[in-house]
Amino acid sequence: MADKVTTVWKEKMIFESDNPSGSSFNLGVSEEDNDPYKSLRPKAAMLSALAACSGLDVVSVAEKMKTEFSDFKIEVVGELTDEHPKIYHTVTVDYHFYGSDLDEKKITKAVNLSVEKYCGVMEMFRQFSKVETKINFHK
Repeated sequence: MADKVTTVWKEKMIFESDNPSGSSFNLGVSEEDNDPYKSLRPKAAMLSALAACSGLDVVSVAEKMKTEFSDFKIEVVGELTDEHPKIYHTVTVDYHFYGSDLDEKKITKAVNLSVEKYCGVMEMFRQFSKVETKINFHK
């Protein structure tokens, strides 16, 4: 199975990329404060992809384990090398779960399954960076 995307130069430092699902988004670097393209920086988009990939796993596994949370967010920080090509040498993934009756054991298991088994983007990041994770519970 292969994914294919097509990325087209729009203008200046902005590109539009499609997605196998049919939607598209803009990538690039804008020097304008009110960029009409609302472009994502490419490396930051990689961090978002990591969070979404793992988040999808966590939600799916948590549903199967019949455990709930009222809110859930993932904060990802990537530290870049000083030399070109600048790559993320360390990535920290902080999972935040909110709720009054959190089953911390089941949620931890769901996160660990994503981190260790299911999330392909996480595994790709491990090929070039140190990935650290942390789970935070907020009641």
